Amino acid sequence: MKVFIIDDSSIFRERLKELLSEVTGIEIIGEAGDGTEAIRGIQELKPDLVILGIRMPGGNGIDTLKNIKKMKQAPVVIMITNYSYPQYRKKCMELGADYFFKKSTEFEKIIEVIEQLAENKP
Repeated sequence: MKVFIIDDSSIFRERLKELLSEVTGIEIIGEAGDGTEAIRGIQELKPDLVILGIRMPGGNGIDTLKNIKKMKQAPVVIMITNYSYPQYRKKCMELGADYFFKKSTEFEKIIEVIEQLAENKP
């Protein structure tokens, strides 16, 4: 399963790449620190899964999510944030996010979901 990571924190991206490198069937094909760079990379690389932060320069994660879900054969999107306000969760799910997790307290759940998705990928 091809994964693309979008988050403004390079430290978070590196930590996530490190953890995902241990998951069988996962290939990190790209990453971005802002929304504009992310859309270009997703259109070019066509990942199966996008891990997307909400706050970032060059368009926030919610706008980026809208653009991703408009794509033909849109990837699965996992939203990650330190700003897990109910209104953000509601908006993201309405726009087509497949999952929504809080970075600080639900990080392990992100890995669990990715492992399950990788196992079920044809």
